[in-house]
Amino acid sequence: MSACLFCRIVAGEIPAQLVAETPEAIAFRDIAPKAPVHILVIPRRHVDSLTDAADAAELGAVAQLAARVAVQEGIAASGYRVVTNVGEDGGQSVGHLHFHVLGGRALGWPPG
Repeated sequence: MSACLFCRIVAGEIPAQLVAETPEAIAFRDIAPKAPVHILVIPRRHVDSLTDAADAAELGAVAQLAARVAVQEGIAASGYRVVTNVGEDGGQSVGHLHFHVLGGRALGWPPG
C-alpha cells in the first residue's frame, strides 16, 4: 500500500467526493475548502509535483479535466483560478501533483 494520500484516494482506499474522472485523472472536493468551489484535480499516476511532470499528455489531461470541472461546477463564466503549489516554500502539503480549482466568489490578488 502506498503511503501517498492521493494515491490511496485513486486506489479507493480512502473515500473522497469525486466530481469527475478520466482514464488519466480524477477530480474531488477539497476537505478544507478555501472558496465555495474548491476541487482538487490529480493525475491517477503518482507524480510528486509540477517539477516532476515529464509526460505532457498526462499533464494536459489533468489541465483539461480542471477546465471541465470549472464548467461542470458553474464557475467558468464568472471566472476561476487554477493553482498548483510546488515544494514546502510553495505551500505543497501533499507530495502528489494536484491542481486546485477555486471559484464561486471573487478571488483576491496576491493570493499569499
